[in-house]
Amino acid sequence: MRRNTLPGGIRPTTALLVPACLLLLWCWLGLLPLRWQNSYLAGPDAPLQRACRAAARGRWEPAARLFEDAGQDWERRSLYAQRLGYLAARRSDRWLKAWEEARPEDPDAALVVARTRVLSAWKLRGKARAHSTSQSQFEGFHRELLASQDDIGRALALRPDDPTPLVAEIWRALGLGYPNREMHALWSEITARAPHHFEAHSSALQYWTAKWRGSKRLAREFAEKSAAGAPPGSLLAVLPLIAWYENHADETGDAGFRSQQVRVLVDTALADAALADPDHPRLPEVRHLLAYFLYRQGRYRAAREQFRQVDGFTEALLWRYSFVKPLYYRAVRTKTGRKALTERQPC
Repeated sequence: MRRNTLPGGIRPTTALLVPACLLLLWCWLGLLPLRWQNSYLAGPDAPLQRACRAAARGRWEPAARLFEDAGQDWERRSLYAQRLGYLAARRSDRWLKAWEEARPEDPDAALVVARTRVLSAWKLRGKARAHSTSQSQFEGFHRELLASQDDIGRALALRPDDPTPLVAEIWRALGLGYPNREMHALWSEITARAPHHFEAHSSALQYWTAKWRGSKRLAREFAEKSAAGAPPGSLLAVLPLIAWYENHADETGDAGFRSQQVRVLVDTALADAALADPDHPRLPEVRHLLAYFLYRQGRYRAAREQFRQVDGFTEALLWRYSFVKPLYYRAVRTKTGRKALTERQPC
């Protein structure tokens, strides 16, 4: 009797077993296929994901409810403004204009408008270094950043206690080249409202890097001072790790990553992350960073544990520095999963 086969001579039972085996393999490694990756968020946040999907379809009400529910949780408001602003800048802002029309004096809508304007400016500039950025790109970049001053001022006037509009201004300061004294004044305003705000600190650290408005020393000192003065679980212990990467980004090889100095920085950040509120909106970003450093240090099982908690999402350092973010993430994550299977347990 002739056996049933599929085109290519594959038996039906074999065709069913192949995807089943792949699924079991992914479950064993604890990681997801690339096609399931979300390139707009760093980790799961069901209300934010629903609001983004609704905004993509032109509905602003779920976004408004997000901010109402966040109240004075400045970290969460900052994340929502950043991600919804990114959506409006990259795709369509029709939903945001409808929100403004429906609620002209809504501080939440004004906040997203301000963040969108700043993010639109950075979109015009692009990711390339200065020597690879055209004059027209720079002109559009500076024009939008200059125009964002009114939007930031309006958002702040509508809710003066909220540091989130000032976090957007950090990126304006970075792009327009605020002198250090103006940055110090801006920083005083932010820390008076939220002394340990994660996004504010990680954004300000970029200002103080050598590639922007500071130096290797200033970036390191800012990160160390911020981490030293922060309460446990604030996630600010990761700042010296970010500063180290920014100061050594052009170096090749794993030797620096595996030095005792960097290992201590990683372990300190791991301990701080373990003390953080599991619902901290920026914890997924820290997990991505820790996963990368642990991978570079050959600590594959520890890296895999971080990847498992954020897999399915790729919008975080250091992936966003790559022009092929999802592919870079997949390469590192997949190698981590494979190496973790054969890594020796410490004695």
